[in-house]
Amino acid sequence: MKKSKKVKKSNSWKIKQHRDQFFKKSKTLGYRSRASFKLIELNQKFKFIKKDSSLLDLGSSPGGWSQIVSGIITNGKILSIDTKFMEPIKNVKFFNCDIFDQNTHYKVQSFFKEKIDVIISDMAADTTGNKSLDSIRTNQLCSEALNMSLKILKPKGVFVSKLFTGDDFIEVKDSAKLLFKEVNFFKPKSSRNESKETYIHCKFLKTL
Repeated sequence: MKKSKKVKKSNSWKIKQHRDQFFKKSKTLGYRSRASFKLIELNQKFKFIKKDSSLLDLGSSPGGWSQIVSGIITNGKILSIDTKFMEPIKNVKFFNCDIFDQNTHYKVQSFFKEKIDVIISDMAADTTGNKSLDSIRTNQLCSEALNMSLKILKPKGVFVSKLFTGDDFIEVKDSAKLLFKEVNFFKPKSSRNESKETYIHCKFLKTL
C-alpha cells in the first residue's frame, strides 16, 4: 500500500528536522525548541532584554523563548501566554488562555501592575496547507499584537514579533511605523533559508 501524501510530507519534515543543525543543537543544550536560537540572535542584534525587564511572551508554548528570557531576566517579571499548554519554567508565570480575550488583558494588567518593557511574539497561525493563507493569518496575529502593545508597553518599550513576507507584509510594516518611531526587520540565521519568516523589531512608541 502506498503512503498517503500527508504521511510522506510528515516523514520528510522529520528527516529535515534531524538534519537541521539548530534542531540538533537545541536537543544538545536542552532547549525546548530550535526557535530559542532565533530569540538569542534577535537579542544579540538589538539588545532589548535586560536583567530587570518586565516581559510578555505571546504564543509561548512549548517555551523556547520563555526559557531563554528566564536565564536573562533575574530582577524583572516574565509572563507567558498561549492557548496551548506549556510546561512550567522557573521564574516564568504562565497563563493558558487567548491573549486577545478581554479577560486576559485584565489578567496581564493585574500581574504586572504597570506598563511593561518588552513584548515578544513567535505566534503563528495553525497551518492549513495553503502557504499564502497561513502567511496572512500569522501576519494578522502580528498586527493584532502590535495594536495591543499600545495599551501595555511603556513609551520606550520594545515589540518583537514573527512576520511573513507576503501580500500583507507592507500593510503590517506601515502599521508599525504609525505606532513606533523605530522599526527594523531581521531574519536570524536559525530561520530556515526556504522560510518567508522574518522578525520585526519596534522601539519607542509614538505619542498619539
